[in-house]
Amino acid sequence: MRALLLAVAVALAASASALASDRHPTLAELESEVICPTCHTTLDQSDSPIARRIKVFISARIAAGDTKGQIKSKLVAQFGEGVLAEPPKHGFGLLAWILPLAGILAGAAALGALAWRWSHAREPAVAAVGSPLAPELDRRVDEELARFE
Repeated sequence: MRALLLAVAVALAASASALASDRHPTLAELESEVICPTCHTTLDQSDSPIARRIKVFISARIAAGDTKGQIKSKLVAQFGEGVLAEPPKHGFGLLAWILPLAGILAGAAALGALAWRWSHAREPAVAAVGSPLAPELDRRVDEELARFE
């Protein structure tokens, strides 16, 4: 019961910080989520003139009290969806989210099928019913083993 209460408390604390981040974003947060239209790197890595202008715009919008979503919406309206570092979760951009997961699942299924096939294709261990050696070789092995006794 205590573990359940602890898990609920942690979940609530994490969700509150996520909501606070959306309501009161920081420039550093948004710099890693927005791409410079000129050099196609995130704003925290770019020093191009347009990147500096976008940083000033973001700072002004934060000071005006805009949320992270509102700021991103305004940037998308001005520069297009290519300004976001994260692909959209709808339309064609949804493939960027689905294909890696589908690839991992397909690879795991193929690996599992190959492992199953390999484990079932092996020959069973030969039971030691008789001597698999030729009689002459079997006699020589017995003589050599007798020397060590």
